Amino acid sequence: MDSVTQIVLGAAVGEAVLGRKIGNRAMLWGAIAGTIPDLDVFVRFFTDPITATEMHRGISHSLFFSIVMAPVLAWIAHKIHRKREGTRREWTWLFFWCLVTHPLLDMHTTWGTQFFWPLDIRITYKNISVVDPIYTLPFLICVIIAMCYKRTNPKRRFFNNAGLIFSSAYMLLTFVFKGMGISAFSNQLKAQKIDYVEMDTQPTMFNSILWSAQIETKNGYRMGYYSLLDSKEEIHFSQELAKNDYLLDGIRDQPSVKQILKIADGWYRVDRDGKDLLFYDLRFGQFGVDPDKSPMAWVYSLKKDDNGKIIVKKIDPQMKDIGKALSSMWTRIKGN
Repeated sequence: MDSVTQIVLGAAVGEAVLGRKIGNRAMLWGAIAGTIPDLDVFVRFFTDPITATEMHRGISHSLFFSIVMAPVLAWIAHKIHRKREGTRREWTWLFFWCLVTHPLLDMHTTWGTQFFWPLDIRITYKNISVVDPIYTLPFLICVIIAMCYKRTNPKRRFFNNAGLIFSSAYMLLTFVFKGMGISAFSNQLKAQKIDYVEMDTQPTMFNSILWSAQIETKNGYRMGYYSLLDSKEEIHFSQELAKNDYLLDGIRDQPSVKQILKIADGWYRVDRDGKDLLFYDLRFGQFGVDPDKSPMAWVYSLKKDDNGKIIVKKIDPQMKDIGKALSSMWTRIKGN
């Protein structure tokens, strides 16, 4: 999830593990540890953007990383605070739990994590948005209140635990919401006699009320949206979008094309753009909630240079697209 949420989670976990002994220092180090796995974003300064995207949430979001880094960070913290309470073993537990809860949280988002690295398996549940204020804000408030009490005050633990319990309960609730979305999409696909191979669902940005679905058909894909506040059962699905996989014939063995195919994990379609190609990663949905007209959120351009090499570049959305998307999303959340 977003950096603020990971900092809050790290601080709360640090407090739960060692707060009674070292007070706010546990929150501080927990917040730092909760941020460390996301430092893999700096890989983009040492490699190309596509490789950096492929590596994101890889080794730094793994159980292996948490096990290896926890004692290293514990040694550093123990050296700094050697006159304070807290053994090196306790510091190790603090860092392990603060590091490992980061990828465990990220598993619930669309991108997922390669938790069992080096195994090439990415775990993703797609039940919560990468930014969800309902998860983060009450959690943040509880942690701030807890921080204001002395480490021995029972209220400190009460508010910290309240934040952990609320956020965890809400996370579980999003699974219920996802199940409701899957049921609604499935029923409507059946009612409208739309045959499909597979369905992928996730919440739209900043909420868990409005859900999007990418429907894989025999020859392409359809898009659809469902709000928990919908008053009508009928869901409008887009016209079938051809996958156009044949457009990659002759270039799919090129390294850059292999990379984006791996990143998209089978959920993609291709279009022509003059002499070039556009590659759409469908898992991240659309900018907007019009299944037929809203542009896709994650798009690559594929251009062939003079030597026949395919140059892949991500196309960033225009700000006007983002503004329109947020406006239409808010309207659609309130129901059809």
